Amino acid sequence: MANELPNACSRDRNPNEFTIFSYHEIADKSETLDSTYAVSAGSFDAQMKWLIDNGYHFIKIDDIIDFRKHHNPLPDKAVLITFDDGYQSMYANAFPVIKKYNIPVVIALVGSWLQSTDKVDFSGYPIDRKKFLSQAEIREMVASGLVEVGSHSYALHRGILGNPQGNQEPAVITRQWLGEQQGYEDDKHYQQRIYADLKANNDFLQRYTGQKPRVMVWPYGDYNLEVRKIAERLGMPIGLTLDDGSNTSSTPLWGLRRILVDQKMSHTDMELNMWDRNNNFTDSAMTTKAMHVDLDYIYDPDPEQLNKNLGELLERIKRLNVNTVYLQAFADPDANGAAAQVYFPNRHIPMRSDLFNRAAWQIGTRTQVKRIYAWMPMIAWELPSGNPAANDKVVTLQVDPSHLNMGYPRLSPFSPKARKVIREIYEDLAKSAVIDGILFHDDVTLSDYEDDSAMARAQYRKWGLPASVQDIRADHAEFLRWTKLKTEYLDDFALELAGIVGNYHPGLKTARNLYAQVALNKNAQEWYAQSLEDSIRKYDYTAIMAMPYMEQADDAGAFYDQLVANVKQQACGLERTVFELQTVDWRRRSQAISSQELSLTVQHLYDAGVNHLAYYPDDLFNNNPDADLMKRLFARKPIRMYPFNPNSVLPRN
Repeated sequence: MANELPNACSRDRNPNEFTIFSYHEIADKSETLDSTYAVSAGSFDAQMKWLIDNGYHFIKIDDIIDFRKHHNPLPDKAVLITFDDGYQSMYANAFPVIKKYNIPVVIALVGSWLQSTDKVDFSGYPIDRKKFLSQAEIREMVASGLVEVGSHSYALHRGILGNPQGNQEPAVITRQWLGEQQGYEDDKHYQQRIYADLKANNDFLQRYTGQKPRVMVWPYGDYNLEVRKIAERLGMPIGLTLDDGSNTSSTPLWGLRRILVDQKMSHTDMELNMWDRNNNFTDSAMTTKAMHVDLDYIYDPDPEQLNKNLGELLERIKRLNVNTVYLQAFADPDANGAAAQVYFPNRHIPMRSDLFNRAAWQIGTRTQVKRIYAWMPMIAWELPSGNPAANDKVVTLQVDPSHLNMGYPRLSPFSPKARKVIREIYEDLAKSAVIDGILFHDDVTLSDYEDDSAMARAQYRKWGLPASVQDIRADHAEFLRWTKLKTEYLDDFALELAGIVGNYHPGLKTARNLYAQVALNKNAQEWYAQSLEDSIRKYDYTAIMAMPYMEQADDAGAFYDQLVANVKQQACGLERTVFELQTVDWRRRSQAISSQELSLTVQHLYDAGVNHLAYYPDDLFNNNPDADLMKRLFARKPIRMYPFNPNSVLPRN
């Protein structure tokens, strides 16, 4: 199965080249430090035998290097086995199996743990040094020719203070909070800290084991562009992560993916894991069940009340059992549609509160949520008046007031100064928190009367178009070309920003809000500079605002049916589209959508083949929508709570 064609909707359509497994302790549950990722000696032996019996071939690091650099072919169904942390049980229980089946492996060692003489500080707990490999055991394994030593850092396998509220976050990727006087660790000192640690471990391991590491195994699987460059400078071009997925020709040596083996993984699970990864099904395997979280509703100037609000939010998320959160990273206190403040430290815009990092970390570590997206505007920023780009705004040609108008201020995406500021805001966001994705707000748009600024006109001339919007609109062919060029320009800028964030969060997912009309009306691209086809093709997910009341649809059932039908016409449409439902009717004084209506709508969409769902807004203080109801509805096969006839029961305005 490993050689069959990959999922056609995968972003990486290359076939799998090799699979890597990550093991930890090889011991019975009663003997482990952390039983979650422990595998018994008997299970480990059985797994290795199963791989051999089913045609898999064990490879070593040299094989991967020779394959990538010199094109020496790998064997069919190639597998690399790795062990993290350097537990003594690896020598006692895994090494006999390794010798028995002649399996080459990589062991990832933490220098400070090995150098301890009595107790090891293991995530804040004192552990007997004897629980970890001795020097003699390591040297014996290295001498066998089957074991290669990799670095797992000297003392970065721990948490450090990541924000003023006291959260302990991964030392490799976190800018350390140094207190009110010094604030956050700057780039220079961050890089110096990482370099000093990795160099110290390399020097120590070379003395201690007789082998200098050329493989960096990132603690907790966390890494970024900065640290991997440091590892390469120190002679470790290969980086092992815990990123999910298969290793294909597009997977860089510095970011190789691994399957994390836990105690519950059976032979069947192992086979399914490899099947999914070898065929790139891991992304589509998780159906999105998402909620938007407005930090504006959680924020309170009183720290005690803010903590209480955050605690209530965490309990609500657990109660909802959602797997994805779109977490607001910006603030819009005056509700004019543009971000005047943010919830993270940055160079350009006032910080309302240093809240995003804490909220993201708490959600990621204290709830079941698998993916946290930073929900961010792209161009809808209100910069302080002293900022050089503050006045470089989108200019709308004056038209009939009844004509579509975006209605909120935005920076011109054609302004070099504005683009520089926006890039730096996104870079600062990336440095400030652990996230899994970016959700671009609905401001990735320009109407058919925008942008008529001097910066935009200069770009139009570069495109060979008339200089003004009025002149472009006078020529229908030029108008259509202008529409297409604007759409591409906006999407390209969004993906450039995602690339900046991805330097700090490899594997970052991209999502964008899309107006429903773009998916309903063939002429809507002209009005919004948005394209359903382009969006599904370019972003990991397109979150369509499937909100019939906002669109003043006459028949909600027909509205949903047409949306789904048009999405289905796109390649990978349903696989990459999130249908985002409204939970209030803003046109009726924010009246809550009834539980019955939500139930019918969700079931209607499931019956139509929709997998990915989200909703907005979430009012935790008034339990809207009802948390228990949404938990049931978000189940893959939700309970039908009411008799269902989409043509007669779904609401009409």
